[in-house]
Amino acid sequence: MESRVKSNRQLSRALCYSNVERRPAASPSVIVIGGGFAGIAAARALHDASFQVILLESRNRIGGRVHTDYSFGFPIDLGASWLHGVCNENPLAPVIGRLGLPLYRTSGDNSVLYDHDLESYALFDMDGNQVPQELVSKIGEAFEDILKETDQIRKEHSEDMSIHRAISMVFERRPDLRLEGLAHKVLQWYLCRMEGWFAADADTISLKGWDQEELLPGGHGLMVRGYLPVINTLAKGLDIRLGHRVTKVVRRYNGVKVTVEDGRTFIADAAIVAVPLGVLKSNCLKFEPRLPEWKEEAISDLGLGIENKIVLHFEKVFWPNVEFLGVVAETSYGCSYFLNLHKATGHSVLVYMPAGQLAHDIEKMSEEAAANFAFMQLKKILPNASSPIQYLVSRWGTDVNSLGSYSYDTVGKSHDLYERLRVPVDNLFFAGEATSIDYPGSVHGAYSTGLLAAEECRMRVLERYGELDLFQPVMGDETPVSVPLLISRM
Repeated sequence: MESRVKSNRQLSRALCYSNVERRPAASPSVIVIGGGFAGIAAARALHDASFQVILLESRNRIGGRVHTDYSFGFPIDLGASWLHGVCNENPLAPVIGRLGLPLYRTSGDNSVLYDHDLESYALFDMDGNQVPQELVSKIGEAFEDILKETDQIRKEHSEDMSIHRAISMVFERRPDLRLEGLAHKVLQWYLCRMEGWFAADADTISLKGWDQEELLPGGHGLMVRGYLPVINTLAKGLDIRLGHRVTKVVRRYNGVKVTVEDGRTFIADAAIVAVPLGVLKSNCLKFEPRLPEWKEEAISDLGLGIENKIVLHFEKVFWPNVEFLGVVAETSYGCSYFLNLHKATGHSVLVYMPAGQLAHDIEKMSEEAAANFAFMQLKKILPNASSPIQYLVSRWGTDVNSLGSYSYDTVGKSHDLYERLRVPVDNLFFAGEATSIDYPGSVHGAYSTGLLAAEECRMRVLERYGELDLFQPVMGDETPVSVPLLISRM
C-alpha cells in the first residue's frame, strides 16, 4: 500500500500538457531561468541534491554578464573580471582555489577607489603631460576626506541626496577642500573612478546607500585566465538548454509552468528566476499571476548602471608599466581610464572602461567608432601610440539579454530593495547580484544568492511532499549554506 501511495504521488508530479517538456518523475523538479553565475550556482546545488533540474538560457552561451572572449587567442573578460575580496570568507574562494586559477592582486583593503591602490596610476592631462605622482596621491587622500565629510552631511539630513549634491555641500561648508586647476581635474578623475565602481553618474548615486555593501577583506584580484573556467566547472553535467528565452512564468499551487519564445512549455515543482535586473525591468518576462506590488516596486526602484569595455590589442607595449592609465579633465564625464592588462597577464592589451552616461553615449556608436573613440582618448596622453591590431566592444546596456551591467543604490530608495527582490513568492525563488543585500554588483554576490535560492527552494519543495531532511544540506558538508529565518516586513 505504501509503495502505491508513493508511486501515485510521483505520478501526480509528472502530469504535463501535450506540448510540455516531460521530466522524470522520480525526484522533485526545478526550472532555473538564466544561466549566469546565480543560475548556474543554483542549478549545480539542486542537481547535486538529486533534484531534476532544467536550466533555460536565452543566449547561445552560459555565463550571462560573465563573458570570457578568446578571439585574440587568449582570455579577455568582457564582463566581470575581478574577485572582490581575496579571502576565505569569499563564497567563491573555495571554487577558485580548487581550480588553481591565478589572481593578480590590484589593491589592498584601504584603496580609496576599492579595486586599485593609489600608487598604481599614471595620470595625464589633455596635453599629454603626466600628473606628478605626489599630486595623484595627495588628491586621493583629499577625496577620502571629502567622502568622510559627506558622511557627516548624511547624519545631519533625514532625506537622501546624491553623492554629487553632497560633495557640493562639502565644498560650501569647507572651502579649504575646494580644488582648482590641475588638482580639480585629478579630483574629477577620482570621481570618475567612483562612478565606474557603481556604473552610474554621481548625480544618481544615493548618499545614504552608496557604502552599505559589505567589502570583504583581502583586496581585489583580477582573474588572469578569466571567469570562464569557473562557470564551466560549475555547469558540468547540468541539463542546460541554450537559446531558450523565457517569456512567461505561471505559478500554481502545485507547481510552475514556464513558456519559452517558440511556444514550448516546461513544468516543475518550482522555479528559480536568475535573470538580470534589466530584463526584469523591461517586463519582457511575464508573470501569471502578477508579482506582488512590493516585488514589482523593488524591480522598478533598484538602480541599474552601465559599464562597458573597449578592449584594444596592440602589437607591442608602448605605455608605462602601471595598472591604470588615466586622462584628467574638468568634469568626470570628460575623464578616461584604461586598465593595463599587460601588467597582469603579459598581453599587450589596454581596456577602456566608460561608465554611466558616457557608456550610454558610446553604445550609440558602431563598434568601429567606439574603438576609435577609445583610441583617440589614448592618443591624448600618448601621442605616439600605435593603432590597435584588434579590438572588442561590449554593449551591456543594449544587449537584450542584460539591458544593463549591475545594480546600485539610487537617490531616495532603500538599500533593503535588494532583500525584497530576493524574497521568494510562493514557489518562485529569485537570485542574482541584484538580490544580494551584502554583495550587490559582484560575482560572489550572484553566486551566493544562487546557493541561497537553491537551499530555500530545496527545503520548500521537500516540505510540500513530506520529504524534508534538515541534515542534508544542498551543497554537502564542505560548503555550508547559512539560511536566515524568514522574517520579512514589506
